[in-house]
Amino acid sequence: MDANTGFRYAQEMTNPIRHIVLCKLRPGQDQAFAGIMAQLAALSPRLTMGQMTYGADISPEGIGRGYSHGFTIDFPDIAARDTYLEDPTHQAIGARLVALCDGGVSGILVVDI
Repeated sequence: MDANTGFRYAQEMTNPIRHIVLCKLRPGQDQAFAGIMAQLAALSPRLTMGQMTYGADISPEGIGRGYSHGFTIDFPDIAARDTYLEDPTHQAIGARLVALCDGGVSGILVVDI
C-alpha cells in the first residue's frame, strides 16, 4: 500500500481484477460496438463476471490518443478472468471487436489492474 495515498497497487491484490479495454473504432461503428457489448454481457450467466461498463470517450482532456470507446469488466479473481479469456465464445466476440477497430488489434489497448 502506498503510504502517501492509501491506494493498493494491483500487484498487492489477490482480487478483484478490473479488465480495461480501449478501442479505436472505425467511423460509423458505434451501433456495432453496442451490439458486441451486449454479446459480452450475455456471457455473464455462465462465466464469473462482475459489473461491466462501456461507452464512448467523454473526457474533455483531449488526450485520448484516438481511443474513442472502451469497456471494463470486473472479475472476482485472476482465475475468473483467465476463464473468460480462454472462453471460445469470448474469443469469437473479441475477433468481431477487432474487426471494428482502426488497425485491427493495433486499435485495441488492454490493461488489467
